[in-house]
Amino acid sequence: MNGSLWWDQLSDVERAFERPRLDDDLSVDVCIVGGGYTGLWTAFWLQELDPTLSIVVLEAEVVGFGASGRNGGWCSALFPASMDNMQARVGREAARAMQSAMFENLNTMQGIIEAHGIECDWNRGGTVSLIRSAAQRSRAVAEIDYWRSWGFGDSDYSLLGPAEARGILNSPDTLGAVYTPHCARIQPAKLARNLGRLVESRGASILEHTRAERIDKGAVTTGSGTVHATWLVNATEAWESQWNPRDRIPVYSLMVATEPLSEDQLALVGLAGGETFADMRNLIIYGQRTADNRIAFGGRGAPYHLGSKIRQEFDSNKRIHSAIREVLIELLPQLRTVAFTHEWGGPLGIHRDWHPSVTFNHDTGLASAGGYVGDGVASTHLAGQTLAHAITGQQSPLLSLPWVNHENPRWEVEPIRWLGANLGLRAMTIADSEERVTKRPSLAAGLFNRFLGH
Repeated sequence: MNGSLWWDQLSDVERAFERPRLDDDLSVDVCIVGGGYTGLWTAFWLQELDPTLSIVVLEAEVVGFGASGRNGGWCSALFPASMDNMQARVGREAARAMQSAMFENLNTMQGIIEAHGIECDWNRGGTVSLIRSAAQRSRAVAEIDYWRSWGFGDSDYSLLGPAEARGILNSPDTLGAVYTPHCARIQPAKLARNLGRLVESRGASILEHTRAERIDKGAVTTGSGTVHATWLVNATEAWESQWNPRDRIPVYSLMVATEPLSEDQLALVGLAGGETFADMRNLIIYGQRTADNRIAFGGRGAPYHLGSKIRQEFDSNKRIHSAIREVLIELLPQLRTVAFTHEWGGPLGIHRDWHPSVTFNHDTGLASAGGYVGDGVASTHLAGQTLAHAITGQQSPLLSLPWVNHENPRWEVEPIRWLGANLGLRAMTIADSEERVTKRPSLAAGLFNRFLGH
């Protein structure tokens, strides 16, 4: 689908298993709009907490069509909003509880995936973020100091020397790395498709090719019928921007993948433990060694499109895809002669304050979650678990975490948000160029982070 390696790797059963569309009015206890990770994990946890509930999931395309089937395959404990940011709003204890919940969330996910046999190439190898310049070293040391100031030790984030770093990922000019065990490599489309099959086998209905046109109290209107429900969950992530463009904007992230590497090539690269990888530059990059021994690699840099537009043609950008390949070869020149077989992309959702949120209202029966800023593979599970507790009325410490009913500020009107979002992307590129010259952390990056409220 859309050139994605992940979709091409699906088995015939995983790929062909499509569902019917809504063809009449329907009444259920819970209607979930969106057949990605947020919607599917919400359905899973509703089934765990109250198996008597009738649940329907509406998907405009097919399960795994959006970011859930296209992402970089990092199931990490990263949370986009900093603990410092949350502390200013809700206090130190609550801010630390949010990050601790993200760490524990990985353990819970792993237990579920193993217990239910959800095939998704799960490998918990952690993440190595390489240090490749003096400015990146300064940023890495500051990051370690940050984690220590919040009481998290070497078992959570550690600073590696050059030899240790190259022992994990053999990139030249490596000065060290930051390593965290709090990440698993996954195959994204497999997780989406197989999680969908699981919740269906447990009694939920999934209706594909059924686009919601309106979500109101008690009803979701589509072109082929209306679903009436006590609870309505908006799990549309980036596509929320098509209804409310100032609440959440769609920003594109693009990826490439190599052909499978030979044993000799793998020996020159590393990542033997299934680690995901990046470096400490300002513009976000991310990669993994796949289960079939390819390198799948991606990054930001694609433009935000005026008016929060989402179109299939935006999934591909020759200039950005070429730049992503060049960055990977810069990191791993031993791949210079390797063929690239896939390139793809898609939108992710971002709130104005870079802060994901989980919201629900018992009076209206409306709930939602999203704005994961590209860190949603794990966050969606925590969001679904949280929403399920809220909907079923069961008490949980999750309901007091700082992202629950967080009010995100609105984005600026156009064309101001178009200028701001794209200047920000440009600022990160300029920041990395600036650092190569000055050998110091970028002033441009600092200015953009202040614009975001970080």
